[in-house]
Amino acid sequence: MSAVAQAPARPGDSGLPGSELAIETHGLTKRFGSQLAVAGIDLAVPRGSVFGFLGPNGSGKTTTIRMLLGLARASAGEMRMLGRPMPTDLAHVLPAVGALIEGPGFTPFLSGRANLLRFDAADGWAPRRTRRARVDRALERVGLTQAAGKRARAYSLGMKQRLGIANALLMPRDLIVLDEPTNGLDPQGTREVRSLIRSLAAEGTTVFVSSHLLAEIEQMCTHAAVMSAGAIVAQGSLDELRAGGESRAVLTTRVSDADTAAAVLRRLLHRDDDSEVEIEVRAGEERIVSAVLAPDVPPELIVRELVEAGVAVLGFAVQKTSLEDRFVALTGEGFDVVR
Repeated sequence: MSAVAQAPARPGDSGLPGSELAIETHGLTKRFGSQLAVAGIDLAVPRGSVFGFLGPNGSGKTTTIRMLLGLARASAGEMRMLGRPMPTDLAHVLPAVGALIEGPGFTPFLSGRANLLRFDAADGWAPRRTRRARVDRALERVGLTQAAGKRARAYSLGMKQRLGIANALLMPRDLIVLDEPTNGLDPQGTREVRSLIRSLAAEGTTVFVSSHLLAEIEQMCTHAAVMSAGAIVAQGSLDELRAGGESRAVLTTRVSDADTAAAVLRRLLHRDDDSEVEIEVRAGEERIVSAVLAPDVPPELIVRELVEAGVAVLGFAVQKTSLEDRFVALTGEGFDVVR
């Protein structure tokens, strides 16, 4: 589905109030009979951000987006978009929002350009005199100028995705909502969509991107929320999400020094249990000794104490928890990290 609602106000002229948040929800809930699909979530999407809505398939992402855009009725909770209550002010908000939800849908026997012209004509506030220029500009932005005259039924899945994004960009938008925007794209197309999303954010547009691909979120987004089984289990800037994980001190030393090194780490890092300091066997005469860092123990102190204890420090590093490790720890589920 790819559509933008008509309304009695033009984007930019609608008097939408200023707010630090482009999307805000409190206790947003959706039930389908006895099934709880979205479990009272609190979303906070800063204006001007590229916000990643991350979670395994079936975690409630698309259902949440459908409620935000008035395509599904919430069972409970409150929503605000661009500073206005939803769905009360749906007619004022949606002209400033472009969306690509659950894949694009086009008339197959019409060309890509003709499809966009029809969608634009359905928008009562899109100026007719600049329609063709705006359609051509949108096609150019998503890299479909050369294929604009081809019938939509001949488009690949990736081309249809880009045509759907072009539809969301026909008019200036304050907020763009994209559900799995790189689905079906080849590596070059994926890079182009990433670049497009960054350029939209640079122009001041807030971009809300739903994805189950961790690598896409890491490369495109400034902020993210992690969904699992209908609930948000983490939310914030990417740096804040990374900081929520543990860091490990990882030492490479000789076999003969491994036990001494482990004893030093236990003492400095307050690890009473032997299992909290790991000794990994490596080929030859080397061992890897590691432990979770304590926040009050600087790495340089550890290295100094190791040297003073006579340990041969062949290598030392602080390994921070990756976003992948962090998210798996939060959700108990894996994410696709490669295409």
